[in-house]
Amino acid sequence: MDEVRRKMLMKFPSLIPKNGDCTEYDGYIQILDEEYRINITLPKDGTLRDTKLTCEWRLEQVLKKYDKIVKQRLIQCENLPAFLDELKNIAEKQLSFQEQNHPSYSKTNCAQLISELEKIGWEHVISVDADFQSFQIMYVDVKERKHVMRIKLHLQHPKQAPTVTVDLPTKFDVVWTSTSSLLDVYNQFIHNVDLYQDLWNNLNELDSKTWILEPDNPTYAATNRRIAISASASVQITVDPKHPSSLPEIKFLGSNQATGPLRENMTSNLHLWNENESLLSSLSTVLGVTFPSPSDTKKEDFSADCGICYSYRLGTEIPEEVCNDSRCGQPFHQTCLIEWLRGLPSYRQSFHTIFGECPYCGTPITVKMSVNSM
Repeated sequence: MDEVRRKMLMKFPSLIPKNGDCTEYDGYIQILDEEYRINITLPKDGTLRDTKLTCEWRLEQVLKKYDKIVKQRLIQCENLPAFLDELKNIAEKQLSFQEQNHPSYSKTNCAQLISELEKIGWEHVISVDADFQSFQIMYVDVKERKHVMRIKLHLQHPKQAPTVTVDLPTKFDVVWTSTSSLLDVYNQFIHNVDLYQDLWNNLNELDSKTWILEPDNPTYAATNRRIAISASASVQITVDPKHPSSLPEIKFLGSNQATGPLRENMTSNLHLWNENESLLSSLSTVLGVTFPSPSDTKKEDFSADCGICYSYRLGTEIPEEVCNDSRCGQPFHQTCLIEWLRGLPSYRQSFHTIFGECPYCGTPITVKMSVNSM
């Protein structure tokens, strides 16, 4: 028996070679008062550079912050026993640090948290930090939408409620007592997610069957959509998350010539709004339009760039000021148009309204200044 094998047998008797040339070990390594399962596969050339190390979930969390150091020591250590000694030292220091800085997180508490996660189901657990303070847990709803809840435990856990972050359209208030568990929080999360299925079903239909100009990548918390109607008109809606089929807040964006008929249609057809139909269907009926579809149009046809700065976005601003001449219909950022009009010799202002000519066609154009523009 060579020196390396002798040291392995003496120092790590619970790690058993799985083949005759000792290129794979499987078993347990003791760190402080705990045993952790690990598996090591060595390259046949005898070096440690391409060694494959896998370990059980508990040890993986402890070593997570030291991944680069572990890989570096694999390259630098002269043999496997020396590397395992350093691995133990890194893990012991991290575990000791956790106990010193988080005394409330005893082994009993960690075991309790593991038990709670098991009740939730490991298939729902996305991540757990090494300190057992932060968790990411996922719930998949009936439409296969994935919802993630982030939990950060209070240092006085379980006496104090954890901090919970979710992507929901209304505030999520956790009901917590000193006897509550992670499973209780998870069940509350599921209940709240299920409350908004109708909302997301309606919004998903809008997202898939119309051109959404804003927001670009709506989150589950977003209840607003700006929907393209034509190159010179769009409609901004804000939906009541608890009553998604009811009439939303509606704002028309575009030239007066393009949005005027839409306003008239809505006034005439408001009585036709049907809460038993989908949001898209009722919008189409009340506005008297067929929304452009991604199946036969391009988004670029509706998200026109500003005619002054030649970009779509200016910070958080989009081109919402439009020339009223139907032969032009050029959109502009409010900020860009105000600056342009102020530079004209014919610049006129009355209270909060600026008068001038369209930079493209010379048609008279007005723009109202917001508080930030004054």
